[in-house]
This record gives sequence, structure tokens and C-alpha cells, in this order.
Amino acid sequence: MEINSIKQRFGIIGNSPNLDRAISIAAQVASTDLSVLITGESGSGKEVFPKIIHQLSSRKHNQYIAVNCGAIPEGTIDSELFGHEKGSFTGAHEARKGYFEVANNGTIFLDEVAELPLQTQVRLLRVLETGEFIKVGSSKVIKTNVRVVAATNVNIPLAIKKGKFREDLYYRLNTVPIQVPSLKERQSDIALLFRKFASDFAEKYRMPTIRLEDDARSLLINYRWPGNVRQLKNVAEQISVIETNRNISAQSLIKYLPEDSLGDHSPMLINEEKESASSFSEREILYKVLFDMRKDITDLKKLVIDLVQNNDITGSEQNASIIKRIYKDVQTDEHSPISPTLALTSSASETFDHHDDEPIIIEESLSLADQEKDLIEKALDKHRGKRKSAAKELGISERTLYRKIKEYNIKA
Repeated sequence: MEINSIKQRFGIIGNSPNLDRAISIAAQVASTDLSVLITGESGSGKEVFPKIIHQLSSRKHNQYIAVNCGAIPEGTIDSELFGHEKGSFTGAHEARKGYFEVANNGTIFLDEVAELPLQTQVRLLRVLETGEFIKVGSSKVIKTNVRVVAATNVNIPLAIKKGKFREDLYYRLNTVPIQVPSLKERQSDIALLFRKFASDFAEKYRMPTIRLEDDARSLLINYRWPGNVRQLKNVAEQISVIETNRNISAQSLIKYLPEDSLGDHSPMLINEEKESASSFSEREILYKVLFDMRKDITDLKKLVIDLVQNNDITGSEQNASIIKRIYKDVQTDEHSPISPTLALTSSASETFDHHDDEPIIIEESLSLADQEKDLIEKALDKHRGKRKSAAKELGISERTLYRKIKEYNIKA
């Protein structure tokens, strides 16, 4: 069956090569009885692939059961999967068939399989190896012919190292692996998906379809989407319902993108632990401001030293007094921290005339907000108002730049 036909049949949207490969593998393995392990981030659409495998297999007329292993309490998971006999535990008032017995000759989809308790993993391994299981509270062996498809967003090799998942079970499940790409790996599909969702919600709520302006489309495509397709769909629905203006700008869109997501594209200096992208990018701007200021002051000190040593000081007596004071400060402590204010007083020396002027105070604004605003304005001016280029120059994401432009009321 052609990939485009499968997409149309199962409502899959997108033309990413990674997505097409995942669909192709699912279609090829469907006619076999091999176990399949589907991996990918939460919200990436893993649940559609077991349906493809089942519907394209010879088991399509039999039971298909999807089980969320993470949603079933540990104390009842064995009973749910394998069944129990009457009186086998408190509350077992009658015998019950488990999913593996009900789905005989069909397919079971075990979602979040990495959440299974170790004891249950042993039982599952036996089913995969021999096709046999025993009900809770029974000694009778029951045979079953079930196709098992599992899915997880957990790094199972890491879970194995931590003793939370059995290595032998992993290799039994992972006979055929399918990797579902995340939305950030399918950038070319983002605008297409959003347009489809917007159209569906417009029809559902009987209102005009929302449309993205160019800056909003750029922001949408470059956002990281930690919640993947599920998050994109939720955002499309929120905007469709809430926004009265059906032409959506970047400033309107940004209100629906969480501040604490990892949507920043600046260099990451931290480990894999999640940290707010907005706060990280702001911190990077501040570091850049401080480093630039320190460089400027260092260059000024070097200039003063050269002027004094070469007796090449010209200008007013007031300027001479200022230069002498800076030179004296450098000689006293060249590595001292940068002071927010240089308090420059006049004094007598062999090189400079004595003056009884009032102390001269040179104020330099070290407000981080002022410096940040100035940097943003310079970047926008340098790139002629092109926000994408300015954001790249500043080392921040476009989303952060849009917010800063609005916060500082910068005309761009």
C-alpha cells in the first residue's frame, strides 16, 4: 500500500522523510507477527502506528486493544492484562478475563510500556516467548496468539542501566523498532499541520479560519514545540476560539507559547535538565552586555596609560585631571572590579597643575535594561529591521526578541 494512501486513510498530515520512513516500516512489518517497539517524544503521534500495523495485517478482523500501562495501578496491572480467578484477592468476586485472553488472534498495543512493574515485565516476557500466561490466583496455563506492539517516550537503555526495565524484555519487544520524529524534526510540516487544525476548528465552531502573517509563521516554524503535535493542535484551537482578529501576528501568537518551554535556539551551556528558555536567553544578553562594557573600559585604560607615558595629553585642564585620575586608579589596582561610577577628583602633581575645582563625577548608566534595549536597537538597525537576523546576532530566539521589542516599546 502506498504511503500517501496510508496517510489519507489514517489522517496523517506531513511530508517529512523521517515520517514517511516510519510509515513505510509499519506497513512492511504489518504482514508479519514480529513484535514492534515504537519510540518518540510525548505527543508526536505514536498511537497511530499500532493501528496501521493492525489494520494492514491479517488480524484486522479480530480484536485491537490499546492499554495505557502508566494509567493502571501497580496492584491491578497483572489482573488487567492476564485476568484473575474468583477470590484470588480482596474484591475479586468473580473470575475475569485479561486483555491477552480477550485479544486472542488480535493485537495489543501497550502504550507507555516502560511504566510496567518488573514483576509484570516477567509475565509479559513469557507471553512473548511462549504465548502462554497464567491468571492471577490460578495454576492453569492459558495459550494466546496475540501480536504485541509497544510504545514509549522513555530512554529504555538508560532505564535498563537503572534497573527499571528488563534487558531481555527490551530485545523481545524491539524486534522491529520504529522511531516517530518529533515536531521540531518536521519543521516543513508545522505550517501545514497548523493550517489543517485551524480549518477543522473553524468548521467545528462555525467561524472564519484564522490565518498566520509572515512573522507569525516564522515564529511558529522556529518554535521548539516540546508538546509536539498535541501542543500545536491545542494552540490552534485556543487561537481559533479566543482571537477576534482572524489574521494572527507574531505578537498575538506569542501569547499562546509557554514562557518556560525550551524554544530557545541559543547555545546551551547546561545539561539536559530543563530550564526556562526565556530566562536563559535574557541571562545571555546580560553576560554579553557586561563583557562588552568590561572590554570598553579596559581599552579606555590602555589608552590613558599610553597618553600619560608618552606625555601626549592635550585638551582642557579638566580633561587632564580626569585622565590623570584614571591613570592613578589603574596603577593602584589594575585588576580591581569595574565600579559603577568613576569618582574623579583633581589633585596636584608634577605633570598636572593644582586646581580647587569641585569633584567631577562621570556617570555611566549600567542599567541592564538600558543596555539590553540598546543592544536590541543596534542589532535591528544593523540588519535593517530583519528580526530573524537580529535575533541570531543577539544569540536569542525570535520569540524572545518579539517579547523584548514589545516590552521596551522599540519601534522596528
